[in-house]
Amino acid sequence: LGTSSHVGKSTIVTGLCRILSDKGVTVAPFKAQHTSSRSCVLDNGCEIARSQAAQAEAARAKPSGLMNPVLLKPAGNNRSEVILLGKPFSFDEVSEYYQKTDYLLEKAAEAYHALEKECQVIVVEGAGGAAEVNLYEKDIANILPAQKLRIPVILVADIERGGVFAQVYGTIRLLPDDVRPLVKGVIVNKFSGDIKLFNDGRKILEELTGIPVLGIVPELKLNFPEEDSLAPENPDAVMSSAAAEAEYDRLAAALETVLDIDTLVSIALGRGH
Repeated sequence: LGTSSHVGKSTIVTGLCRILSDKGVTVAPFKAQHTSSRSCVLDNGCEIARSQAAQAEAARAKPSGLMNPVLLKPAGNNRSEVILLGKPFSFDEVSEYYQKTDYLLEKAAEAYHALEKECQVIVVEGAGGAAEVNLYEKDIANILPAQKLRIPVILVADIERGGVFAQVYGTIRLLPDDVRPLVKGVIVNKFSGDIKLFNDGRKILEELTGIPVLGIVPELKLNFPEEDSLAPENPDAVMSSAAAEAEYDRLAAALETVLDIDTLVSIALGRGH
């Protein structure tokens, strides 16, 4: 989960998928609900968000509609096209969509359980900020899947914008009581400068939250297309398969040097506490 949009959730998930695959773990990405106009059509005709397809490539897994069960494609006039399990489902305004979230959550849970039968680990990505308190009862991207599926949570925060202590502490305090214990670690992303200079900050975060900081990730210059609407398009971020593979490997290598991979792998395999 993230403290807000554009904190780097997609990048972290992509890197973890490649790291786990490199360790011989069969892994798949999963994002219950994704809002994006940037999608791709798979060989079987299913349509999913482009970032989940890229994460599947990083995981060396075949992309599937199960990996992004609900895709919302903005259609103008406050309406979105709802793609369910890769197929067109409806065109809805927000109020109409919210009437369907119970059904869509069940479909997302079914997709998750189907993926569980195919791989050892599922790396789940949330959407936007996790602590949108007014949306908790309809949040099929973050809170409801965590509650229903009891998924261990790693919270990603963006230090580049400032306010990382408020981001992390505030998000954790605002999580529902039954979700807060699921948070097993924090990753501070987009750090500039000497990471050692944040050692005191790391200790303060851990003392404030009682949750370990599992890594301080520097600002990484990658050539992946941006998924977030807050981020500008990179017109050069269209890569060949070979170039994409090289980027996945470069990302994985960078993350392995700064993350507590052993702990993350233990959490992913159900051995974390």
